[in-house]
Amino acid sequence: MMVDTTQKSNVKLHVLERFREVNSTFPKTSHLLDYKRSGNKVFGWLCTYSPEEIMHAAGILPIRIIGYSQEAELDDGNAYLYVNSCSFSRSCLQLGLGGGYDFLDGVVGGSTCDGARRLFDLWRNYIGTPFYHVLTVPRKYTEKAHALYYHEVAQFKQHLEEFLGSKIADEALYESIKLYNESRKLLRQLYDLRKLDDPPITGAETMEVSNASFRMPKEIFNRWLKDLLEEISASGNTHTGRSRLMLIGSVLTNPEFIKSIEDQGGLVVADELCTGTRYWGDPVVLDETKSPLEAISRRYLNNFPCARMFPSDERFNRIIDFIQDFRVEGVISQIIRYCVPYCHDLPLLTKRLKALGIPILALDVEYGTSGSGQIQTRVQAFLEMLEAKRK
Repeated sequence: MMVDTTQKSNVKLHVLERFREVNSTFPKTSHLLDYKRSGNKVFGWLCTYSPEEIMHAAGILPIRIIGYSQEAELDDGNAYLYVNSCSFSRSCLQLGLGGGYDFLDGVVGGSTCDGARRLFDLWRNYIGTPFYHVLTVPRKYTEKAHALYYHEVAQFKQHLEEFLGSKIADEALYESIKLYNESRKLLRQLYDLRKLDDPPITGAETMEVSNASFRMPKEIFNRWLKDLLEEISASGNTHTGRSRLMLIGSVLTNPEFIKSIEDQGGLVVADELCTGTRYWGDPVVLDETKSPLEAISRRYLNNFPCARMFPSDERFNRIIDFIQDFRVEGVISQIIRYCVPYCHDLPLLTKRLKALGIPILALDVEYGTSGSGQIQTRVQAFLEMLEAKRK
């Protein structure tokens, strides 16, 4: 049974259509192609632990490499990656092998999981770009771990300078930090609107914005997001639902999946996704005791943790903080099959949430899913359970 989220007011958000246009044409968007035609370089990055500010300070446009936003045939991806590799890695490879990213001048990755690491190796061997770099990413937050990651970030900067034949000045790093911090601040303002009793924007609409944030120049994105925030404020839009939900788990870029939940009457008000909160979560903090490079490296290692990080308490505590701040009544976990970090992490998180009386629905999905009939049935039952619990 489909239950439309109640809308007390529904004024069309015209600025949102700009973001949708970017997402629908990615990766061959007009912004990226125009940037290339101007003689500039575009790099793709494979993980949120890749420091974008360094690339931007070098005059490079960093964009995120993702696969097809919807489920697709992955025959070529399956031929090079075992089918027990996550479908996100195979989808990225499929799109790359098909020429979707043939405009890239470089690819930057991190040793964050086996799927991402093997994807990088295959990309280098079978797709090819002029520049490649993989950063070793520690799994801890100790000072030794920070020293290791700073060394990795410094090596990346040096490698990039050698490739470009020019130095990346601290002044340029400061300007890039300022730009990216502004983007993070604006995204936080957008997310904070969802704390309201009747949010003026849905979870699916929010994902359209967050998707565009890593697919276009930040200079343009920030202007558009300011316009959108003003338009939302003037719209008077409000959305209500049967229960307030938080979405967690593996990488997700398909707004239709969230819409399929909200069509049941669920209202997705928060997330813990590397394409959402974990992408923009923390700013780069500058102080007089650290160089801009040190500040960048510390931010990326300390950012809202991935399930790969240890100990898990830091991530769990942040999720619980979001549950309280956004008044979440239930959590939906969507984990891509064979996404090992999140599969192993789920029982521990479930135990923590159960102790707080927060129900969780675990969904086993493929990357790009739009929400199958079986998923919709389980979401419907979950919402009914939350309503019964409230009574």
